[in-house]
Order: sequence, then C-alpha cells, then structure tokens
Amino acid sequence: MASAPEDPVLERYFKGHKAAITSVDFNPNGKQLATASWDTFLMLWNFKPQARAFRYVGHKDVVTSVQFSPLGNLLASASRDRTVRLWIPDKRGKSSEFKAHTAPVRSVDFSADGQFLATASEDKSIKVWSMYRQRFFYSLYRHTHWVRCAKFSPDGRLIVSCSEDKTIKIWDTTNKQCVNNFSDSVGFANFVDFNPNGTCIAAAGSDHTVKIWDIRVNKLLQHYQVHSCGVNCVSFHPSGNYLITASSDGTLKILDLLEGRLIYTLQGHTGPVFTVSFSKGGELFSSGGADAQVLLWRTNFDELSCKDVVKRNLKRLHFDSSPHLLDIYPRIPHPHVRKPETIEMTETIVRPIPEKGEEMCGYFSNPSLMSSECFSTSLKKKAEDMSDLPSESHRSVPLAVTEALDHIMEQLHVLTQTVSILEQRLTLTEDKLKDCLENQQKLCSAIQQKS
Repeated sequence: MASAPEDPVLERYFKGHKAAITSVDFNPNGKQLATASWDTFLMLWNFKPQARAFRYVGHKDVVTSVQFSPLGNLLASASRDRTVRLWIPDKRGKSSEFKAHTAPVRSVDFSADGQFLATASEDKSIKVWSMYRQRFFYSLYRHTHWVRCAKFSPDGRLIVSCSEDKTIKIWDTTNKQCVNNFSDSVGFANFVDFNPNGTCIAAAGSDHTVKIWDIRVNKLLQHYQVHSCGVNCVSFHPSGNYLITASSDGTLKILDLLEGRLIYTLQGHTGPVFTVSFSKGGELFSSGGADAQVLLWRTNFDELSCKDVVKRNLKRLHFDSSPHLLDIYPRIPHPHVRKPETIEMTETIVRPIPEKGEEMCGYFSNPSLMSSECFSTSLKKKAEDMSDLPSESHRSVPLAVTEALDHIMEQLHVLTQTVSILEQRLTLTEDKLKDCLENQQKLCSAIQQKS
C-alpha cells in the first residue's frame, strides 16, 4: 500500500558564497545546481556525495542572474558590471564575455531550443543574442525605466518582460514588436515568467502580491496576497499546477493554482529570500537569500499525475466558462495577431512596518513602496468603442495634447527601430572586421614564412 505523500522537506544545504544569493538554476541533467551571488562569483554544486563545488571568477560586480542552456552544456550569467558571460560548466570554467548593455544587466534566459539568449538591463532595454554566432542579434525598446526580468515563452514565439515603469510587456520575437501591455498603478514586478504551456504569466510584485494573467484573453486570473513584504521571485512546477514564491519576508510559499490557495509556508532562511527555482522534473527546488545559504528542498508534487489533473478539469473546457489555468484549447489565438488593449490595475494592499532585515532588499524592491498605506481596489479596462469616450469639454486632457503625445510616441517608435537596425549593422560590421583582421594575420604569417 502506497504511503501518503509527505510535505516538502529540506534535503540539504550548501555554503560557499560570502554574500547574498541572487539566482539559482538546476542543470537539466538534474546533477548540478548553479548559483549567483553579490560576492561577484558563480558556484557550481554537484549533488553526488563528497563531490567538490566549483567557483567561477570573471565578473567584476554583483552577479544578478544565472541559467543553464536547455542541453546543460552552457551556463549564462548577468552582472552589474554591464556584461553577460557564457561559461562551460566544468572544473576549468572557461567563459566568453558579451558586451552590449550600457547599464547593469538584471536577468538572462535561454530560449527552449537554446538558439537565443534574452537579457534585461537597467539601460531600459531587452537584448536578444544568437548563440550560434555568439553575437548580439537585436534589441527591444519600449520600457521607460529599468527592466528587471525578461523570459522566453516555452515555444519561443514571445518574450515577457517587467520593469520599474510598472508595466509588464509581451513581445513578438518574429516582428520584434510589443504586442501586449499590462500596467499596475501600485507597484512593479520584480520577476515574471510563463507557465509551462505558455498561456499564462506569473508576476512577483514589489507590492507583496503574486498575480497570474491569462495572455490569451488579457485577464487577471488569480491574485494572491500571502506575503508581508515584496515578492522577489516565482517558479512554476513543471506540471503547471503549483507556483512557489520567494519573498523579502523571509519565507517561501507554495500555491496550489488549481485550488487557488496557499498550501505551504516554508521557513528556512534567515532574512530576505531572493530566488527560487524548480528542477526540470519538479522533484526538487532550490532557494537562496540574504543569509548566503543555498537550500535544496524535495517536493511531493511529482506524486500527482498531470494526465489525471487534465481529466479532472475537462469539464472546464466550455466556451462560456471563465478563464482558468487548465484551459487546454485557447478561445482566441495568441494576441500578437492584433494590438490588444492595455489593462490597468489598482489593488488593495496593506503594508506592515518593514522588519529589521528589509533594508537589504533595496536592490530587489523599491524602498519607497515599503512605507505606503492602503490603496483602494478598482479594475479599469480600456474600451475599444471610442464612442464611450467623454467629449472634448469633459476631458481632463485636451484632445490636441493627446494627439501630440501620440505623434511623439510614434516618432519615438521610429527612432527605436532605427537604433535597433543600426545595432544589427554594427554587429555585422564587427564580424566583417574580425574576418579581415584574421585574413591579414594569415597573410602576414605567410609573407614571413616565405621571407
């Protein structure tokens, strides 16, 4: 007789970093864990008993993000030193440096096929790199403040990004356009990611909230207020049924997305928790925070068959039912075939007095939000029917000003597209120049040998 599944348990911990842990990621082979830290180092931990850990030195400032490629043969890292590095995850740890951002880089993310790498930066841009050529490919510009995170969708067709401009944007990787925009009037998202089937996104809010959006119908599906401080990171279980969150309140929380409720609160860290990530199979997850410890947890979620969950939710597959995470057949195509509406949110948030360890979170959450009072709850949606708009005499903003702003935005869009084209041409020029220098060196060597 099978025993009942146990609660998530702390399996082991790793100590080696000298400062806060900013990012963790599992090797797809399930045998290694990579971590990044404020101490400027990356570390590669092996799960075999008595196996030694490797420390990678190269960045000159805080390492903000780390991720394995889908095959596990490369390791990408981002840093406040404005660079991105690609490492070979072995005992030598050789790396190559990528430079294109003009400000600290906040996140790295490989596409599912491993052909591209997306990076987000405080220079307000997202950049996409070709892994085949190991060169800069193109930039995405529309954010007006620091970009904190950028992630590919599972199929690679979309990129989601979040910024301190209080927006979350969806980008089409084919035409390199912003195709969807979610705005929040309370706080900004520290972290954002797609669920495993690519129909929803989860956002970790500086306003202590976790929000799940359905990007097919542009609706807020679930809104959780389970933390007492800013949420720094989220990670979906591979089944898509669970979400784990890491917060500056020092806790990890596990949400059951099918039931729409909190099921576990885990307290293992001393001080803020900055990062959390599930393994590829979902049987493990790891977390890191201000206490410089890396914790490895074992889950019980793999006990639940994904097929059973889908069967149990087939009754929801009705066109008149409300959106749900387990809807298998989208009611409409992905919204990049048309320009969708902007959704603006104003939520009710109660913020307690910041605790002792919270000042360490300034790099992860906006300190100005910590002392805010309560906010009123309302949901505003932009109407497509222009006949519902107020007349000129009732407008708070004159029509002429609105038209002028629209014209300015169009011109800015043209400028950003021009900059993107120039960057691509510059990359091609660099490649040609490199080829010329190599040919020149070969020619000089041949001449010297003859003489």
